[in-house]
Amino acid sequence: MKKRMNLLLFSGDYDKALAALILANSAKDLNLDVTIFCAFWGLCLIRKPDSIKVEEKSLYEKMFGIMTPKGPDELPLSKMNFAGIGKKMLTEMMEEDDAPPLSAFLKGARKKDVKFYACKLSVEVMGLTQDELIEEAIIADSTTYLKDALDSDIQLFI
Repeated sequence: MKKRMNLLLFSGDYDKALAALILANSAKDLNLDVTIFCAFWGLCLIRKPDSIKVEEKSLYEKMFGIMTPKGPDELPLSKMNFAGIGKKMLTEMMEEDDAPPLSAFLKGARKKDVKFYACKLSVEVMGLTQDELIEEAIIADSTTYLKDALDSDIQLFI
């Protein structure tokens, strides 16, 4: 039986999303099935950068959609962000070491068929729509996540 890894990505921080995607890509390279369940701030990773919908949204939902990061390139660092200066330093250091950016790891995970779930409650509370998420994202409830986690050999919370 094929081994499986399940990640719950609750963080919208660049470095934490990077860790999740490095693990997901590495697990796929080891022939594991991988699922990433994105909840609350983790949804920022799988938002389309150029797809903000404002129709039929409350004022709070519109403000939230505009103010929160959209996609991997807008995510801040968890520590030492310093209004973006820390992230700029980190990405430049990664470039100098020929390490790919977060967006490349996301692209790789999508290409390798990592399954992305978007937490239904989080999507609703944050006022997001399916159209605002990457095509691979499946909106799913916590029961779906738990069933997947129970069937997995590795479960990680990031």
